[in-house]
Amino acid sequence: MTTPAEYYQRNRDRHPPALTPNYKTSIARSPQFALISLEQTASEITGPTFGHGDIAPGDNDLIKNYAKTGDPIGERIIVHGRVLDENARPVPNTLVEVWQANAGGRYRHKKDTYLAPVDPNFGGCGRTLSDDVGYYAFRTIKPGAYPWRNLINNWRPAHIHVSVFGASFSQRLITQLYFEGDPLIPLCPIVRSIPDADAIDQLTAKLDLNATIPLDSIAYRFDIVLRGRRSTMFENRPEGN
Repeated sequence: MTTPAEYYQRNRDRHPPALTPNYKTSIARSPQFALISLEQTASEITGPTFGHGDIAPGDNDLIKNYAKTGDPIGERIIVHGRVLDENARPVPNTLVEVWQANAGGRYRHKKDTYLAPVDPNFGGCGRTLSDDVGYYAFRTIKPGAYPWRNLINNWRPAHIHVSVFGASFSQRLITQLYFEGDPLIPLCPIVRSIPDADAIDQLTAKLDLNATIPLDSIAYRFDIVLRGRRSTMFENRPEGN
């Protein structure tokens, strides 16, 4: 009988190389020397733990959690799914955080100088805990595309950043989700750095009419897999999972 390893190794054919010149910033931050493998310590494979005291009511409702004079402008959506480990088992009570641009494609950040206006009723950040079966959900505004200084005419597809702590620090995942049917996905240099079409598909939230609220909000399903050969990408870079 074969005893399974504590964690599965990453499939390096599925993950992008650290150096992808068409993704300009990868040139400066890709390693110049061979990587060194370090054993994980006890603190990395245990904790952190989160409780409901870490979450305030409405933290997962980005439509309401920053609004002051009314609802934010844009397409109302629900993003939901499950957090799973490498064996498709649910990861309960783990902190899931999101941040995003508003409907015009602008972040609430002093260094974001894109000409789209700031929405006074949209902060663009939220968090929640997965439940006993690993389920999580957010209500938000669908973010807009925006230009970025990569090449002359590059635009980021609409996306939401997602952070998941998992069952331990060694499972920490930071990624991005895209939306099914967006024509900018195959044109994005970050996405194009991923060699595996299935891995790109796993970064794409799928339209879910069963969870849509009629006359209110369209729903998208996005399941997150921590670690292993089929793990959700670490913000399009191979380190960290």
